[in-house]
This record gives sequence, structure tokens and C-alpha cells, in this order.
Amino acid sequence: MKTIKKIKTNDIAIKFRMKAGFAGDVSRTHPVDINAEVADSTYPPTLAGQAVILSTTYGVRHAVAADAETAINIYGITVRTFPFQQAQTSASSYTGNTNFGEAGFTAGIAGGPVDVMKRGYMMVYCNSGTPVKGGKVWVNTQGTSATVGNFEAGASDANGFLVNNAVWNSGADADGIAEIAFNI
Repeated sequence: MKTIKKIKTNDIAIKFRMKAGFAGDVSRTHPVDINAEVADSTYPPTLAGQAVILSTTYGVRHAVAADAETAINIYGITVRTFPFQQAQTSASSYTGNTNFGEAGFTAGIAGGPVDVMKRGYMMVYCNSGTPVKGGKVWVNTQGTSATVGNFEAGASDANGFLVNNAVWNSGADADGIAEIAFNI
């Protein structure tokens, strides 16, 4: 005769939220439109996941103080590149001696190629405020190179502008990374 036994499992509880991703990561592969663009030589993009505007030289540039208006449509968002290379001391050319990723954005991308998401969903850094699904998106135009062009969840007329063609699609994780729906 067989005996039926109860088997006890050891259930666990996860107390912490998993990280949402990295700034500049495309979070959904459909729909998404990514174009290769030329970085403006005067105000080149400096970070992955940064708002960019079409410059007068037909390149893309980060937001500047003069862009602080009531509302504007941004051209796109810089895409995080892959693969990454360790930081180099020289960024003289784009033939292998150039950095990729955030280090590449800060080291001589002016006039060089940069991938820009024109439509889709992306993980971006929220510089200030608390993003909520469907909430308004602002872009910072004041401060340091680490904050200019970053997205914000709170109204900041004096320090930036409202983006008409984007909304928050999630809340932020502990590192301030949240999903944005752009041009959808």
C-alpha cells in the first residue's frame, strides 16, 4: 500500500524591486524607430537616454537654456550603445580608439555618429520629480552636463520645457530609471 505524504516547500519573499534597466536602453523592440544621426559639434549629446533636438547644422544637440519654452517637440532620445569598451585616454577617431556607451558620449562624440530613437519605448533617467504612468514629461535645460537634457517628472518652466510627444510609462526604480513612451 502506498502512503501519500504532504511535501512542504520553502517559499520565499522578494523584498526588493528589480532594477528597471539602464538609461538609453530600448525597452520594447516593437514598435521602435532608431536612426543614425550626426552629433552637433557645438552642443553634442553627452549621455545615453538624453533628449536631443535638431540643430541648425542638421545634426542633433542636447537641450540648452535658450530652449526653455512652454512646450516643444524633441527630435529623439539617444540610444545606449552596445558593446561597451573601457574608457580610453584618446578619442581621436571612430576607428576603434573611441569609447562606446556613456564614456563615449562624454569623450569626443561631437561631429560623430549617434543613434537616436525617433519612436518607441526607452528607459531613461528621471532627474527630478516622481514619474507616474501617463504623466507629463519635462526636459531640463539648466545645470551641469550630467543634468542638461535629462528628463523630469515635475513642472520646471524656469529650468526646462514640457515635451508634447512623450509620456511616462512607469514609475522610477531606486536609481531613478523609468520607462518613457516617445512619439507613440
